[in-house]
Amino acid sequence: MADLAQIPDAELRGKIVRTIQMLAVDAIELSKSGHPGTPMGAADLALVLWTRAMRFDPTHPDWPGRDRFVLSVGHASMLLYSMLHLTGYDLRLDELKRFRQRHSRAAGHPERGVCPGVETTTGPLGQGFATAVGMALSGRMLSARMGSDGPALPGDYRVYVLSSDGDMMEGITYEAASLAGNLGLGNLIVVYDSNRITIEGATDLSQGEDIAARFAAMGWHVQSVDGYDAAGVEMALDIAAAEVNRPSLVIARTVIAHGAATREGSEASHGAPLGAEEVRLTKVKLDWPLEPTFLVPDDVRAYFAQVKDACVARRLSWERDFDAWRTAHPDLAANLDSMNSTETPDDLASLLLVAASKDAGKATRNQASRALQAAAGCLPSLVGGSADLGPSNMTWIDGGGSVVRGDFAGRTLHFGIREHAMGAAVNGMTLQGSFRVYGSTFLVFCDYLRPALRLAALMEIPSIFVFSHDSFHVGEDGPTHQPIEHLWMLRSIPGMTVFRPADPVEVAAAWSYALARDHGPTCIVTTRQAVPAFDRPSGNGIDAALRGASVVRDCAAGNQPDLIVVATGSEVASCMEAAAAVEADAGIRIRIVSMPSLERFRAQDVEYRLSILPKGIPVAVVEAGSSVGWWQLAGSNGTVLGLDHFGACGPANVLNEEFGFTSQAIGDRLVSWWNSTR
Repeated sequence: MADLAQIPDAELRGKIVRTIQMLAVDAIELSKSGHPGTPMGAADLALVLWTRAMRFDPTHPDWPGRDRFVLSVGHASMLLYSMLHLTGYDLRLDELKRFRQRHSRAAGHPERGVCPGVETTTGPLGQGFATAVGMALSGRMLSARMGSDGPALPGDYRVYVLSSDGDMMEGITYEAASLAGNLGLGNLIVVYDSNRITIEGATDLSQGEDIAARFAAMGWHVQSVDGYDAAGVEMALDIAAAEVNRPSLVIARTVIAHGAATREGSEASHGAPLGAEEVRLTKVKLDWPLEPTFLVPDDVRAYFAQVKDACVARRLSWERDFDAWRTAHPDLAANLDSMNSTETPDDLASLLLVAASKDAGKATRNQASRALQAAAGCLPSLVGGSADLGPSNMTWIDGGGSVVRGDFAGRTLHFGIREHAMGAAVNGMTLQGSFRVYGSTFLVFCDYLRPALRLAALMEIPSIFVFSHDSFHVGEDGPTHQPIEHLWMLRSIPGMTVFRPADPVEVAAAWSYALARDHGPTCIVTTRQAVPAFDRPSGNGIDAALRGASVVRDCAAGNQPDLIVVATGSEVASCMEAAAAVEADAGIRIRIVSMPSLERFRAQDVEYRLSILPKGIPVAVVEAGSSVGWWQLAGSNGTVLGLDHFGACGPANVLNEEFGFTSQAIGDRLVSWWNSTR
């Protein structure tokens, strides 16, 4: 591991550690909010990581050759902000003085896009750890595509994680650790800050397993070290970096609020400022000036200036080597540029439509699978997989090969039955930037991905999630596997775009939108059961579907509809058939609107929205799921034909009849409601 700067002598090193600690203490005290314990206890670890282990350049935070650092223990954010400030990132001292305040880059938990040097938004414990697994996996897959003939390649980075006792209690951590161990991600190094304290007290109140043995059993290389032995920590990190076939866990024993006057080792330092008197006593104990606050001594500044210069020099050297590689390997360089581009072929949507149409009349999962294969054929960066449901989701990439330990050149990922980890890993791979990544499972299991879905939307990253088996039509598996409220859970996430397509046109629109999107995640929700094909009006194609809603059936020319029926997914075809019968039998003129994406429809201008849903005409919404969100569209003079109770075990056709979603039943329900309101 190459030196970034000279090792400071013991006196200067102690002063640097105190600077890191006191920047955190002063910021938390000024804001009257925060977690001082871990920044104080892990300052020594941070110093070794940032000056002896990691490769980065504060003047180019997005340098592709950098190592990634993930603060999975997100509540210790002031530790990260202290290091970013000291090492020269664009994070001024004034920002630290506004810690946790509105519009400060130093938010309560690290937020990607707000503060330079923050690789991923962390907060919910375990999410950072699992996201880092995706980052490491993406590096291995990129290296497999670029070869190894060069000293500087974008995939040859390491991912360093600082984790906590809390991370080690979260289930997602073990899902992700199991996946990383099975794949042998030797570019992943986790430093476990083991201070054995949580908010409620000592960890033995709630945890007693041998974590080292647990990780070793999952195929990790495990070391234990005194967190205050700088040479020992550096040696452990060197050994971890040399271990290329297994992920590494370095268990560093530390003391929470190390150095505090009376709260050292106490849970009282975990989730609240130390308090003015404790801060005063601590500074006296550590021989640190009481004033000024936010002190960075000149010799500490000078040391980090050397670190910064060394970082810049290392990056420039890497770029020279990388340029030489590009010259020597123009084809590989062109492939890399293509992978890093967000552009898609101009004819992508039409290609996807041709493919999806081959399964017209079948389940939309079949149509979506056809579209996926076509997309994979023209987008080499497209990779993804399922939580052990590939044959059911139909999300294999045919002929793409599997990503397995020792062979990362494939395109189909096998996440195993680890939905929590899958969601975060997809985000981590997306954050790396070279791949368009999707993960898939049954819609009912999207609950397991909820934190990762939310973080993808919060970070505005284009992760793709494919959820099949989208309604009670799952049938015999029963109510545990029949999603009811899940579509509205997804739609309720700000920035999430959800597509529930009804036919090949909408399937092609959904995939083309997801693949072209560069800000924000997309969910594509598909059926298990076959969906009858229906004829769309002339000119009503992918462009109309991309607007979120379009009229797929209208009254005779010149006639104003009496009723507008909005439907999604498999209910569109049923409503089309129902409308014809209702018009013939009851004389109610009906317009059918297919609305594959409510979010896309809301994004259209007022003129377009009113052309689809004119004012004054009653609206009925039909969807085989919870009605809760549709009432805003239907309004007080409309109705929603949904399902506001759990499903049941039985054949899909039997449930369809019982729950009132056959075309006959939909027509009868609409007429009954219509007559009751007249």
